[in-house]
Amino acid sequence: MTTPNCPLPYREDEVLLMGHGAGGRLTAELLETVILPALGGPPTGPLEDAALLPDLPELAVTTDSFVVSPLTFPGGDIGSLAVNGTVNDLAMRGALPVALTLSVIAEEGLPLAELSSLLGSAGKAARDAGVPVITGDTKVVGRGAADRLFLNTTGIGRRIHGLSPSAARARPGDVVLLSGPIGLHGTAVLSTREGLGFEADIASDTRPLHRLAAALAPYGSRIHTLRDPTRGGLAAALNEIARDSSIGVEIDEDALPVPTAVAAACDLLGLDPLIVANEGCLVAFVSAESADGALAALRSLPEGSEAVRIGEAVDGPAGRVVLRTLVGARRMVDMPLGEQLPRIC
Repeated sequence: MTTPNCPLPYREDEVLLMGHGAGGRLTAELLETVILPALGGPPTGPLEDAALLPDLPELAVTTDSFVVSPLTFPGGDIGSLAVNGTVNDLAMRGALPVALTLSVIAEEGLPLAELSSLLGSAGKAARDAGVPVITGDTKVVGRGAADRLFLNTTGIGRRIHGLSPSAARARPGDVVLLSGPIGLHGTAVLSTREGLGFEADIASDTRPLHRLAAALAPYGSRIHTLRDPTRGGLAAALNEIARDSSIGVEIDEDALPVPTAVAAACDLLGLDPLIVANEGCLVAFVSAESADGALAALRSLPEGSEAVRIGEAVDGPAGRVVLRTLVGARRMVDMPLGEQLPRIC
């Protein structure tokens, strides 16, 4: 049996690893072999950021849990992250938030002033996004039973008329757009946690993205796929889309917006910016004839002002993501295996 901290593929005699929560290959294996079979088998379509209600397809629902460590980091905290992350999962299905729930699991000994501050941040983020928090729950557990504070959310959204993005709808010839820089959230959290000294240069990009989705509404069905590259970063998001849509994806290294401080932090840590989590950008697969207009629509809003074209979808091989490097070579961009950046959301 492998040791619990070694990110190797799942076997029945193994225990949970941190990598099973990373959003990469181990997460997919856990879903396919343990979670989905226990709940009645796999769904008929791809696993999306939010689900459409069977009898009310104009509504979308999503749920999420937030266990980020530390609770506060440059650019945000667990409160704002919980609200923004939930709003964004709805937006990736083309839905605007209608209502949120927020449940608290707090550890005995957490200062009430800190709890009040973090929940106040969640309340402000909800007001800024224009969505009410309508219900929730509170549990307190003993010292050592949790890491200070966990938050759980559910979001209900109403789909934007004409938008029906799905991880299975990308098509060969689509242009791949990215709404902003990558790698900010993961490196900000990790630098703060480990005291790496990048805190002054890197802040999390956590923010709501539903207004970007609304800005794309005029292009309707020509917006094929939206995905926010959170756990597993851009690499995981592109691999999931390539797999679920049975296409290939090719992106250009020189087009990727990697901030200088993020690149320096990744060099120091031996990380690929493509696998680092983001919380304030989206990737869109758009039909070629609408790509310029969609890019302009993203750039018209502050949260999309740095949007760029990074590549295109191709005929195949299906499920393969390729990076065209600065020196003219091509390399595979694989689905991340395990957890290189634990507890970042």
